[in-house]
Amino acid sequence: MSALRQRAAHIARRSRPTTIRNTRSYASEHGHGEHHAAGKEEPLGAAFYFAVGAIPLSIFFYSISRPNEDGKPTGFAGLIHKYTEMSETWNERNALRTAMIEQAAHDKHLLYNAPRNKHIELKFPEVFHAGSPFNVPAGHNANLDKVVEHYRQQHLDEEERKATKARSKWDPQPNP
Repeated sequence: MSALRQRAAHIARRSRPTTIRNTRSYASEHGHGEHHAAGKEEPLGAAFYFAVGAIPLSIFFYSISRPNEDGKPTGFAGLIHKYTEMSETWNERNALRTAMIEQAAHDKHLLYNAPRNKHIELKFPEVFHAGSPFNVPAGHNANLDKVVEHYRQQHLDEEERKATKARSKWDPQPNP
């Protein structure tokens, strides 16, 4: 029980302040009369002048955008018309680009979702005999001479076709 009492006394000592703390007042005018700082005049600011200047500017731009007495448009109206035409060409260009991107996305989906060709041409016939010739159980070594002969003949036919095509391209045709 003594240990509990000691621990409680230690906590109680730590919780109370060791010295009296005085609160400070930073108010320099406290209790010395009522003195106020002199008022400072504030300017109207740039926002006021922009707002006031916007009214005559808008009237001016409206008046120069109207056609003359004879109905001809002014230079300012021509400038506006020029940029309006430019925005129409931009709209056409953007529509073409959008169509191009949509077509590319459609083609991409076609290519990604197309069924793959499962047929693989044999590049070299030795791939069938690539395994170890040792420790092969009887009957597991298939005779692939027919397969090798098929692909060899296919290769020879292809080379003959290429040679015939090259000869016909470079041989001069006799004139009748």
